[in-house]
Amino acid sequence: MEAEATKALKGDYCNSIIQYSRFKTREVHIGAVPMGGEQPIRIQSMTTAFTMDTEASIEQSIRMIDAGCEYVRITAPSIKEAQNLAEIKKGLAARGYHTPLVADIHFTPNAAELAAKIVEKVRVNPGNYADKKKFEEINYTPEAYAQELARIKKKFAPLVEICKANGTAMRIGTNHGSLSDRIMSWYGDTPKGMVESAMEFIRICHEMDYHELVISMKSSNPQVMVQAYRLLVKTMVAEGMNYPLHLGVTEAGDGEDGRIKSAVGIGTLLEDGLGDTIRVSLTEEPEYEIPVAQALAQRYEKRTQVAESDLAEADFDLPENYSPYAYQKRASAELNTFIGGHQVPRVILDLSDQNLKDANILAAAGYIYSSILDKYNMGDQSIDFAYLGDGLPSFNFPGNLKQLYNYSTWLNLKSKTNCHPLYTLKEYIGASQRDASLNLVRVKHEDLERDDFAAIPFDKTLVFVLETHAEYGMMDQRAFFFKLMNLGIDTPVIIKRSYHFEASETQEQKELKAQLYAATDLGALLLDGFGDGIWMDAPQVSTKFRVSTSFGILQATRSRISKTEYISCPSCGRTLFDLQETTQMIRSRTDHLKGIKIGIMGCIVNGPGEMADADYGYVGTGPGKITLYRGKEVVKKNVSSDNALDDLIEIIREDGNWVEKEI
Repeated sequence: MEAEATKALKGDYCNSIIQYSRFKTREVHIGAVPMGGEQPIRIQSMTTAFTMDTEASIEQSIRMIDAGCEYVRITAPSIKEAQNLAEIKKGLAARGYHTPLVADIHFTPNAAELAAKIVEKVRVNPGNYADKKKFEEINYTPEAYAQELARIKKKFAPLVEICKANGTAMRIGTNHGSLSDRIMSWYGDTPKGMVESAMEFIRICHEMDYHELVISMKSSNPQVMVQAYRLLVKTMVAEGMNYPLHLGVTEAGDGEDGRIKSAVGIGTLLEDGLGDTIRVSLTEEPEYEIPVAQALAQRYEKRTQVAESDLAEADFDLPENYSPYAYQKRASAELNTFIGGHQVPRVILDLSDQNLKDANILAAAGYIYSSILDKYNMGDQSIDFAYLGDGLPSFNFPGNLKQLYNYSTWLNLKSKTNCHPLYTLKEYIGASQRDASLNLVRVKHEDLERDDFAAIPFDKTLVFVLETHAEYGMMDQRAFFFKLMNLGIDTPVIIKRSYHFEASETQEQKELKAQLYAATDLGALLLDGFGDGIWMDAPQVSTKFRVSTSFGILQATRSRISKTEYISCPSCGRTLFDLQETTQMIRSRTDHLKGIKIGIMGCIVNGPGEMADADYGYVGTGPGKITLYRGKEVVKKNVSSDNALDDLIEIIREDGNWVEKEI
């Protein structure tokens, strides 16, 4: 076992909680593409073609590989699909492609045992490999639970022996939505339950001296996913293990939502130095997942890493009421019933470079001006602060949109109603006049150690705007929050991140990076309960894009809900309908239901479980047949797909959750 695995982690679940240092895992051999250790972060995806359609599977695999996919996963739900993996592999080799293949197994050990003799890696889900899920609560005695573990070993051990004999790697992949009734009854629906679900199988492999393992802890909720991975690493290290980590947010969805949700979960862990391979699960063609995963991984290729010998300097006292394994919002003062405390995080948008003579510039910020009615209409994604710098608008702003000005300009405003100053730290300390309700002060982490910070006149009008220029900016800002908590300072904090990209990059590349980087940097802090507002500064992308991304990050972290959430799987060979088309159809009729979560699943494998986090579910159960759920409860079985969406809407209506879409 690698020596690094037995050493105490400075950050409890990572090398350092305030400096970037990649956690070194054991190198695992997967065909000719090893993972872990000193290897780069690997990129992978999964085919959506029917596994028995050999040619379609080959063609799709080639598109994925050409896009940069380093491992191709293919579902093998039964013996016949497992057998056909050999034909797919042979066809790829004939075309000059030798990328390792991964067989995705759920309920069928015999298919896994066959596939392990054919492909380079098999994926098993401990929640349904040896158990069947009936959503039953079972009371176990310790003796009875020990007997269950013995039963699992008997069922699982043959696969381990086959993998050892054939040099086949294995991913033990826990899904939050498919924890067994046994795990749920013993540990509950918790990150602890997810970790123990995997550890039971890992310990069996360990006992059998089989170590070609990769581990994952997937959930459609990034908060649960992050907590589970962190707890997994802590648990593994305590038991002398350091297996590579496969990162992913399962059923992330499509488009902007899927990319942001994936970046929040995956990016948070990459910032912590965790993760050896990435799969971004989008309800789109699999080759479209690759650029997203690459953009996430490439950000860390040149990231300066703190050497292990230097980590002693990174010793840091964590606040007593902070835990990386359970969400708790940092306690902050609530100012004017607007920011801090129990208020939702506020969104700030820089409009200082816009034409301040045209009221229509506010449309992208969520405020539509009607010249006929001379009034603004607010949308669900309407910003809270508009930063105008030194510019003076020639039109009236909506009454619930606060204006921010640089202090010197604010000082000379004739009317300061709904207008607030933004100071530098020195300006605030020496200010001749301050606002009676809100004063925003720009600070950085290093300011905490300066005399100016000690001279701040703290009161219940003060809000910090936290900036950073550090290479590891998220950790730099997180350290600021830790120090505030240790000092007992409850001042609300707006997190600001600034992004600038190469002029040679296309607009599409700039937008993707801005979206993923902001979701990582801001999302990671929000997941830990930090931040009373966010300010995404990215002048190379449009104001509309910044607004949409900001609200998308708040939605993905469950910090502020502004739209319908779709928990939709990325499709695979098990899918029983066109998932992309169906998702868009459901979205077109339900995307106005703010706060409702709808699960859209192509088959039963993860359906009921992953939808435990959804309010309603739409699951394929046979050709042209859909089963509808309310949470985990089946409401209608085997409904014709022609009528299923209407029936789903009727269920939502019966629950009193339906509103008509405004035209």
